Amino acid sequence: MKLLIDTNILLDVLQNRKPYVFNSSIIWKLCETDSADGYVSVLTFANLVYIMRREMTPEKIGEVLRSLSLIFEFTEVSPSDLMCAAQLNWIDFEDAVQSITAERIHADYIITRNLKDFTKSRITALTPDELIAII
Repeated sequence: MKLLIDTNILLDVLQNRKPYVFNSSIIWKLCETDSADGYVSVLTFANLVYIMRREMTPEKIGEVLRSLSLIFEFTEVSPSDLMCAAQLNWIDFEDAVQSITAERIHADYIITRNLKDFTKSRITALTPDELIAII
């Protein structure tokens, strides 16, 4: 099973966001144990650093990147991805990029807590709870 992991799932774990951290941690564990192939867009990592910039020194950014790369595979965002995302005309461009990236890598699911942002996605979006329920 191939999963594109959205920013909020990573933040749940990195920032110990209750009550979401438990099920988001299960998603991490699935990817860490190779029960699922977890992909993270480089755009997601940039967003993580932006959101957590007050909590992260340059050294910490490097540590987080190394740790994440042991669990998840990073996937690039190409100019073609950006063009396709722009053509979707979604309100949230970043979510459109995530959806297009999920298509390009042939993901089975996008894992997010913001399902409403992916209602138009051709790749099904699931919450961690929903994925856990079907595996």
